[in-house]
Amino acid sequence: MPAWNEAESIGGVIAEIEDALPFVDVLVVDDGSTDGTAAVAHQAGAVALKLPYNLGVGGAMRLGYKYARDNDYDVAIQVDADGQHDPGYVPKLIDALSQSALVIGARFAGEGDYQVRGPRRWAMTMLSWVLSKLAHTRLTDTTSGFRACNRELISLFAEWYPVEYLGDTVETLVRTLRLGYRVNQIPVAMRRRQSGTPSQSPLKAMLYLGRAFLTLFLALVRR
Repeated sequence: MPAWNEAESIGGVIAEIEDALPFVDVLVVDDGSTDGTAAVAHQAGAVALKLPYNLGVGGAMRLGYKYARDNDYDVAIQVDADGQHDPGYVPKLIDALSQSALVIGARFAGEGDYQVRGPRRWAMTMLSWVLSKLAHTRLTDTTSGFRACNRELISLFAEWYPVEYLGDTVETLVRTLRLGYRVNQIPVAMRRRQSGTPSQSPLKAMLYLGRAFLTLFLALVRR
């Protein structure tokens, strides 16, 4: 679970995960928070690792995968620290790994009422169309941060995981597919954040669209 300044919500999220999934170990990677996120996570019963400064989701996830590899885990599951991801879907993600190396919890696959409009929606539609072609299966939510992967991808991501914006979602998918691994999705419903306010504005939406095009282009042309 990558977390940046999520001290208000992280304790409740960990408690919910441990209640719903007593068979999992919870790891929180504090991405240079200034609000005591790591301390709250530790008090809630999670393993808490703290980066000395903010690297972004990609940097936090790479450390998480290194931890999973070094501690010999078969499956790694990524969830957000703000409570938007329902841990009740985790068993379905794990079950789907029997057919795929990477499984995405997809917000736009027919479950729940989560909606995105404007440039962000255009970007997501474009990314999903291109990556569905690469995957030879329909992927409706390629920027989702609710994912599960197997041991082989844990080892790959522990050594290679892009830190650039959107690289942690789009570029990882491109690399995974080009290496011949199968990617699939299951439908999930997204919830409201337990705390904090998401940053949304017309300008940021347009920047998201531009970054999405650039990220996809670079991911496709890199060897």
